[in-house]
Amino acid sequence: MYRILLVEDDQSLATLLVEHIEGYNYKCHNCSDFDNIEEEFKRFSPHLVLLDINLPKYDGFYWCRKIRQLSICPIIIISARNGEFEQVFGIQNGADDYILKPFSLDVVMAKINGYIRRTYGDYAPNRSERAIHRGHIKLYLESLILESNQHQVTLTKKEAMLGSMLLEYSPKVLSRETLLSKIWDDENFVEDNTLNVNIARLRKKFEEVKASVDIEAVRGLGYRLVIKEIE
Repeated sequence: MYRILLVEDDQSLATLLVEHIEGYNYKCHNCSDFDNIEEEFKRFSPHLVLLDINLPKYDGFYWCRKIRQLSICPIIIISARNGEFEQVFGIQNGADDYILKPFSLDVVMAKINGYIRRTYGDYAPNRSERAIHRGHIKLYLESLILESNQHQVTLTKKEAMLGSMLLEYSPKVLSRETLLSKIWDDENFVEDNTLNVNIARLRKKFEEVKASVDIEAVRGLGYRLVIKEIE
C-alpha cells in the first residue's frame, strides 16, 4: 500500500483529505508535530507528500527543501497562495506540482494517482535507471526505491547509499570508517551513533519489503549484509 504524507494544519481540511485519500486504498498520515516534519517524514517514509505552505514556525517552502534533501519522492504543494511567484518558488524549492485552494478532491486524487503511477507503477522509469540487483532484492539508485518480493519502500538518500554499498560488497565486511567516509563528507564530525541509527533504519526498510537479509554487526570491524536463500 502506497503511503501519502499530508502536511496541513487546518484540521477539518486534513481530516477530509485523509478520509478521501484512504478511500482509494492509500495509507495517509497527517503530520501532528509541525516543528519536526522532517522526523515525521523519516518515520512514515511516504511515497508522496501533500504539503501546505502556511504552516506554524517554518513555511512549506522550507520543509520542501528539507524533504528534497532526503528523498526524490513526488511533492505536491496545496496552497491558497495563488500568486505566480509562489507557484514558481514552490517548484524551484523542489515541488513537483502546485494545487490551488479551494480545490476539487477529484483533481487531488488524479494528481496523486498520476505521480504514483509514473514514479512507482507501470510508467516508472525503473528499468532504465541504475540499479543494484542481488538475489531477490533490487535497489534503484535514482528513485531511491528498495524492492523485494513484490513489495517496495522509499529510502532516504543516506539509506540508499548505505544499502547500495552493503549490497554491492555482500557478504564482505565494510568497516565503519569506510561507510562513514563514503556516505558523510567528513566522518570526524559525525557522532558515533549516527551510523548505528542509519543501520537500524535500513534494517527496518528491508523488513518492510520482506527481504530475507541480515545486516550483521561484526565486532571491532563494521557491518556486512548477508542475503539468505528463499525456501
